[in-house]
Amino acid sequence: MRLLRTSAVYRPQGDTWLLARALGDAGIEPGSRVLDVGTGTGALALAAARTGAREVTAVDVSIAAVAVAGLNAWLRGLPVRAERGDALARDYADPFDVVLANPPYVPAQGSGPPRGAARAWDAGYDGRAVIDRLCVRAPELLGGGGTLLLVQSDLADVEATLARLRAGGLKAAVVDRQAQAFGPVLDERAAVLEERGLIRRGQRCEELVVIRADRPR
Repeated sequence: MRLLRTSAVYRPQGDTWLLARALGDAGIEPGSRVLDVGTGTGALALAAARTGAREVTAVDVSIAAVAVAGLNAWLRGLPVRAERGDALARDYADPFDVVLANPPYVPAQGSGPPRGAARAWDAGYDGRAVIDRLCVRAPELLGGGGTLLLVQSDLADVEATLARLRAGGLKAAVVDRQAQAFGPVLDERAAVLEERGLIRRGQRCEELVVIRADRPR
């Protein structure tokens, strides 16, 4: 999928396409309502619309991302509405059938809030700043029989995500995974991650996983 983007918007990478594959495997019933949390270029929102979603709400805190996602959807004539804001802090009129999330999950070097492009990957000391919020909000965002598809790195504690989703009444499991070498951001932070015990000495690869969480009907 060729997408328009600017340097200020997160480029779709391995985690994006892994989640898109899981979305295709899960299937979307025609007429579904979908929420894309942190849409970036809108890659996942477009994929959902192409598989039969009636309405896709794509939300991002970045003005540039909202503009790019909206343009990518408009060029393809797809039913995607791009909106600016914090997707996990907003109120929605109705729950969703599907929630897609490729949230920030990279442990940050500093303690301050991320700025600029780093908002697409920095996620606090342990990489869970956004994931934990999503786990709390997911049961409310999903309607009966609804599905959350979330991609994250194993560096951000997959078992904790599963446990917190299950604590919220969702049935959660890992449905896909993929190993990959560290990218530039993780390479630069490797020494810090070793000191925190988040990776082994000399480790320079991570495993991406897709978690599916279903709300009972």
